[in-house]
Amino acid sequence: MNTQVKNLIDDLNSGKKLSKENYEYILSNYDKEDFEYIKNLAQSIAIEKFGKDIYFRGIVEFSNICKNDCLYCGIRRSNSNVERYRLTKEQILECCEEGYEFGYRTFVLQSGEDGYFSDEVILDVVKSIREKFPDCAITLSIGERTRKCYEDLFNAGANRFLLRHEAANKALYEKIHPSFQSYEERFRCLKDLKEIGYQVGAGMMVGVPYQTNSDLAEDLYFLQEFNPHMVGIGPFIPHKDTPFRDEKAGSVELSLICLSIVRIMLPNVLLPSTTALGSIEAKGRQEGVLHGCNVVMPNLSPMSVRKKYLLYDNKAGIENDAKTSIEILRKQMEDIGYNVVVTRGDYKK
Repeated sequence: MNTQVKNLIDDLNSGKKLSKENYEYILSNYDKEDFEYIKNLAQSIAIEKFGKDIYFRGIVEFSNICKNDCLYCGIRRSNSNVERYRLTKEQILECCEEGYEFGYRTFVLQSGEDGYFSDEVILDVVKSIREKFPDCAITLSIGERTRKCYEDLFNAGANRFLLRHEAANKALYEKIHPSFQSYEERFRCLKDLKEIGYQVGAGMMVGVPYQTNSDLAEDLYFLQEFNPHMVGIGPFIPHKDTPFRDEKAGSVELSLICLSIVRIMLPNVLLPSTTALGSIEAKGRQEGVLHGCNVVMPNLSPMSVRKKYLLYDNKAGIENDAKTSIEILRKQMEDIGYNVVVTRGDYKK
């Protein structure tokens, strides 16, 4: 075991803040014993805070049309091989209705940045879901909007907002996004969302091209300072129709240690074991939970569009309907001694 790594993790566990250089040292110098120590500590913190309960959220991927051109994303606007679609409000509500019957009490509305879903249109969708499912949490993952739009959606009943920061290092952010997508705008949105009162989710991919341990350390330092309510971390997985098609996938091990560090850093955080983990490794989702995760997010999208919303290749779960997805998920969690629970699973201070 590397004594300095252990000491830094123990400092973090005691509530001390680490420097970016501290995080980089951990990522660059941990050994197998350190890895197990960090995993076990993160797992014990998650059990202390949440028991062995795993919250599940139903994702409705309602449009794969996007104005953005992120170099890593399979639904980027430059990809002419994508069969584009958008769901109607009625179809979105049908997905929520089906999910509600299976026990989901959080709906995650996710899409590309589709101009059809103007501020007014998405506001109407949120109001309709809130009216029909008053006991459910509404999470949005719809990208960059004005502060006024975020305020209106919050006032209409949206509770949470997922907006990965993608890269806290500005130079890296600009290497993986086209020039018209602004680093400053992304972080302005995150700041606004938190100030408005959303439960806010940030996060990043591990192993995206050009990323170094220094960049990942900067991500961890940003998460420490921003103190989000949710953090989404998963390995980069290339998509065949992007400029990064020939790049290698990110490391599952490095993704897992980042998840564990975040759990130790932010003990109350809602931490998903991402689909990407389950896509790159058969038991990836279970491993995420054993490393401190307490959320899973199965798909509620209609079967007819599942294969059209591919941010990366070989995405897990696209062959399973909503009922099958939750049954598989329950079995996966039960196999490692955890329980999927029917609850909103809100962030608790």
